[in-house]
Amino acid sequence: MDRDGEIIGLIAGNGQFPRLFAENARAEGFRVVAVAHLGETLPGLDELVEEITWIKVGQLDTLVDAFRARGVERAVMAGGIYKAGLMEGFAPDARGVRLLQRLTKWSDDAVLRELAAELEGEGIAVVESTLFLDSILTREGVLTDRQPDEAQWRDIRFGLEVVKGIGRFDVGQTVVVKSGMVLAVEAIEGTDATLRRGGALGRGGAVAVKASKPTQDLRFDVPAVGIETVSVCAEAGIAVLALEARKTLMFDRRQVLAAADSHGIAVVGVRL
Repeated sequence: MDRDGEIIGLIAGNGQFPRLFAENARAEGFRVVAVAHLGETLPGLDELVEEITWIKVGQLDTLVDAFRARGVERAVMAGGIYKAGLMEGFAPDARGVRLLQRLTKWSDDAVLRELAAELEGEGIAVVESTLFLDSILTREGVLTDRQPDEAQWRDIRFGLEVVKGIGRFDVGQTVVVKSGMVLAVEAIEGTDATLRRGGALGRGGAVAVKASKPTQDLRFDVPAVGIETVSVCAEAGIAVLALEARKTLMFDRRQVLAAADSHGIAVVGVRL
């Protein structure tokens, strides 16, 4: 698709997602202008975008000014911000403080929706972060050579119910279960720590389930896995990794599935 050099804004968090978005946007003919976060966004993004501005978390005036200066009318949020590290890197400016004062709750969704509203008030529409990325959304079905056994399928279905339940409270997107028992629930520590904790308690054979929240806003905070996820599952003794189909991003699909096969881990895409 030739977009005749249309500019799109990228609000970059951590992980591979910002780089992948920038690469795919450029391939579609867009010019990418990025605002990246110090201590969060991986180095090298500047090589994939036309212009980049680095800020600390909460510096909204600089973010808005960077986009307005380049005439950005559409932007995406790609990659998260590690909650546990916010105390070190959080430096809201006056605009950021005003945004926080408007919040009635501090959940991820509440903060991000308020940020989106702030940008939209400046004429910058926040669009789905999965734009251009349909090819890396998890497919439905068993994706590896190994398939879950009957007991593990029961745990997958149970885990989906649990993760959707905690999602209603914006707690996390991952649970680890075994034999109908919940071993770990993701909270502020993130997915990898959850997998390690649940795997240790399960002592092998546990099932990890990652899914979107029931009211998931695809403009931000889309569940995602990559090669590191499989490495952690192998280290923790996780036997099955179940991902919500069409609502979970899988980075480096071939490498992820090859690694899972080499470790005897079943990877499945499931729907409720």
